[in-house]
Amino acid sequence: MDIVPAAGGLALMLLTAPVAHAQTSLAGDTGDAINPAGMKLAFSDEFTDLDVSEWGPGTRWIAHTPWSGDFGGARFVAPKDDFPFAIVDEVLRIEASRDKDGNWRSGLLASVDPTGKGFAQQYGYFEMRARLPLGPGLWPAFWLIGLDRSKATAEIDVLEFYGDKPESYSSVVHVWHKDGRHYSQGKRIDAFTESDPGEFHSYGVKIDPAFIRMYFDGKLVWKTETQPEHRQPMYVLLNLALVEEGSTQETPDPSFMYVDYVRAYTFE
Repeated sequence: MDIVPAAGGLALMLLTAPVAHAQTSLAGDTGDAINPAGMKLAFSDEFTDLDVSEWGPGTRWIAHTPWSGDFGGARFVAPKDDFPFAIVDEVLRIEASRDKDGNWRSGLLASVDPTGKGFAQQYGYFEMRARLPLGPGLWPAFWLIGLDRSKATAEIDVLEFYGDKPESYSSVVHVWHKDGRHYSQGKRIDAFTESDPGEFHSYGVKIDPAFIRMYFDGKLVWKTETQPEHRQPMYVLLNLALVEEGSTQETPDPSFMYVDYVRAYTFE
């Protein structure tokens, strides 16, 4: 198995077992097609303005993981004076840059606060449209975490991109058990052989009781069977992180991730 960084701040273990692409219908299977027009919009941030605080309550986003678990080579900081978040032409800009002491700082958004208040949804379709930065050390992500972490952490990494590997991105499903067991299924998506990660693209996941399905620009790229731990409300995180391993001397300073929107739909 390969071991690389994960958006949850732990080691991501890409199992060598084949990814499930079952063709038979399972209970609760909604099919491979996505049709946002046929679903109900449950959450939307079009970033015409910015509703974020460091820890909440009462804002659409907070600027840390709800469990206070920062990760990577840049510190996630409280929003202040258009840093690390700014709205530019109705697009969210997340900035990673060094402070006066040479330390990297950047931004993360989470849709629930430490008390669990905010947006979380069981099943449905979640999507982000974004432009990704290029360069060594850059590590943007779009991911979901299950609201109940008492026995296990259910994680869905819709997008993990490494700025020094511009041809593709990782998409992985995890269950981190409290007793140390770890379930993982994932795939590298060769999305950028004929397109540019620096252009706007959509990254989506559809979750139903049967399957977790990943989409790039509205097209299915892979799927795997839904684990019991993922059959719960999931909340949204997005961030521009830096990897901890290796030198960041070549990382562009500043670097920017641009997010056009984040949306979530229910099936009803």
